[in-house]
Amino acid sequence: MEETQQTLEERTRARIRKNGFMHHNYIELESVEKDRAVFRLDIRPESCNPYGMVHGGAIYTLADNAAGTAAHSDGRYYVTQTSALHFLRNQARGTVRAAAYVRHRGKSTVLTAVDITGEGGKLLATGEFTFFCVDKDLMDRKAAAEQE
Repeated sequence: MEETQQTLEERTRARIRKNGFMHHNYIELESVEKDRAVFRLDIRPESCNPYGMVHGGAIYTLADNAAGTAAHSDGRYYVTQTSALHFLRNQARGTVRAAAYVRHRGKSTVLTAVDITGEGGKLLATGEFTFFCVDKDLMDRKAAAEQE
């Protein structure tokens, strides 16, 4: 049975509520649909590098979350396996968005593409992420053991 858009959004929001690093960096989900996701970052002083521009790590985190959410949209669980992000330009204020989509979905890996755009739709960065499918119960057990 095909998942409804509302169920996908609810499941996605429940999953990202647990992502403390994303929230620490003020990254927000704008939209999700099967094989696609868009996230945003409103640049704050905490988002910037010493030169006053949005930090490359913030851009990478934004891209990774968008790409991962596009991968997760099939209901399975993934971790980032590899990535390549090409930084093209930067900006100091305003909003940046990451739009990601699945390019290929295999049995154990998913390849996603992501574009980071800034004010006026200017391309700030572009890249690809590969995600590896994991067993949720096993990962939950490992996380619980680390907490002990």
